[in-house]
Order: sequence, then structure tokens, then C-alpha cells
Amino acid sequence: MTALGVRARHVAPLVSRIVAAIVGGYALAALASVAALALPMSTPQAVLTGMLSSFAIYAGAVVWVFAVRSATRAWVGLLVAAAVLLPAAWSVWNAGGTM
Repeated sequence: MTALGVRARHVAPLVSRIVAAIVGGYALAALASVAALALPMSTPQAVLTGMLSSFAIYAGAVVWVFAVRSATRAWVGLLVAAAVLLPAAWSVWNAGGTM
């Protein structure tokens, strides 16, 4: 194996974690922000709740990505969390955001 191949094999998991932290964390925070609109409260209060919680969720996702043993577990964890939030966000999208 060439030196470039060896280096790529060692760098690829780190790059995957960085992408998971940036892109996956942002997607998870955005999904949670939209899902907060499904909460039984007034719309302005739900928007504020979603915005404030998205900061904590993004920070938690970044910590999670670098705390787990492998990049695969990081991606799976983000996907599981997104799957939990998806039904609530989907109900808001289908309702047109008027709940």
C-alpha cells in the first residue's frame, strides 16, 4: 500500500467525524427546532423553545460524535436521534406549520 493510501486510511475516520459533527449536528438541531413546533404550546413559545434547544442539541451532537469509539457509531447515533424527531417534524411540515 502506498504512503498516501495509509495516510488516507488513518485520516478518513477523523474526516467522517468532522463531517458528522458539522453536517449531522446541524441537521439534528434543525430537525429538533422544527419538531418543537409540535409541542402543545403557543407558536411563539414553541419557536423560542426550538431555537434555544437547538443550540444545546448541536453542542451535544458535536460532543457525541467525538466521544464514541468509532465514526460509524457516531453516524448511527445521529441517525437514531433524527429518527426519533422525524415524526414530530413531519407532522409540522404536513400541517404547514400552523399548529
